[in-house]
Amino acid sequence: MYIVLFLLFGLIVGALARLIVPGSAPGGWLTSMVIGVIGSFLGGFIGRALGAYSDYRTTGGFVASLLGAIVVTMAYQAFNARRRIGP
Repeated sequence: MYIVLFLLFGLIVGALARLIVPGSAPGGWLTSMVIGVIGSFLGGFIGRALGAYSDYRTTGGFVASLLGAIVVTMAYQAFNARRRIGP
């Protein structure tokens, strides 16, 4: 049950990040979910590095997860834009 809720949380955070970041975001709902989950782990990692979260927590809070997902969305868009242009 925990995994299903975590994936649903990742989908919501990823969708919000894709709405916030301007530009064309390729991919569908699965891409949004993956971006949200990766962003959540990134937010938790940065939060632990800054001392905002304890070591036993594996993810960050909603705001940290959203900020992490925004960073991942921007990186994903930059990677896809560069890949479409070619070498």
